Amino acid sequence: MTDSKKAMLYGLATVSIWSTVASAFKIALRDLDPLQLLLCACAVSIAALAGILLLQGKLGELARMGRKETLRCALLGLLNPFLYYTILFKAYDLLPAQEAQPINYTWAVTLSLLSVPLLGQKLSLKALAAILLSYLGVVVISTHGDLLDVRFSSLPGVALALGSTVIWALYWIFNTRSQANPMAGLLMSFLTGFPFILAATLLFSELPPLAAGPLLAATYVGLFEMGITFALWLTAMKYAARPDGGGTARVANLIFLSPFLSLVFIHFLVGETIHPATVVGLAFIIVGNALMQYSPRKRA
Repeated sequence: MTDSKKAMLYGLATVSIWSTVASAFKIALRDLDPLQLLLCACAVSIAALAGILLLQGKLGELARMGRKETLRCALLGLLNPFLYYTILFKAYDLLPAQEAQPINYTWAVTLSLLSVPLLGQKLSLKALAAILLSYLGVVVISTHGDLLDVRFSSLPGVALALGSTVIWALYWIFNTRSQANPMAGLLMSFLTGFPFILAATLLFSELPPLAAGPLLAATYVGLFEMGITFALWLTAMKYAARPDGGGTARVANLIFLSPFLSLVFIHFLVGETIHPATVVGLAFIIVGNALMQYSPRKRA
């Protein structure tokens, strides 16, 4: 099998799995509150990431990480997984999955906005148009298409979903300076974030019930939202970057399939009737994201 086919295979596998996690969130939140879900999922993710590093023979990367990088990863752990998933899961708890998932997908636009003050980048007219398109999609989804009579299904839920994009964008901006192995850095962040998640659970909730259904759903989230898919995506990009891999942009564009596939899973697994406004709003968000990434020079 060529590197190009391997890249597409790993990329499609990652996107397919990512498309199921919004449904998994809603199913898990039927029996667990957001903090209980995060506690279980984070524990599973730590085990999964450690297992992957062990199989790759790179578990020693944790010990070889310098003091500065260790501190950076530890601070990043406050953003992801602690703050990001606490806010995101609460948004999913308040909103239908078909609303929370597309709104969270605007994180790429939020990243571009925050890059202006934090990285000194300029905001072009093209970027501004992309931002307006994406947030118009958010309004369409949140109001069920009734733009003249603005009534949100849950205004706190929408605010939390948008807030999660800020946390996620900040995580990736601050992560750009990291020199650590990506998998080892992520594991370190999860290891340092876990005590905060445990403390928050004990203070504001309680330990999750030892029931098979909720724990199975949380395990799925930990494995496929926070753990294995990260390794699969890195592998896809590694193969794509090789001379005969076809280029990373080709694989990266697969991510645009995920939110639409996710709506299919949400309908059949969660049982939500997909509102036409959700599809229209999501289309605006996707076009905005694509416009943000499009560059004639890069294409050439």
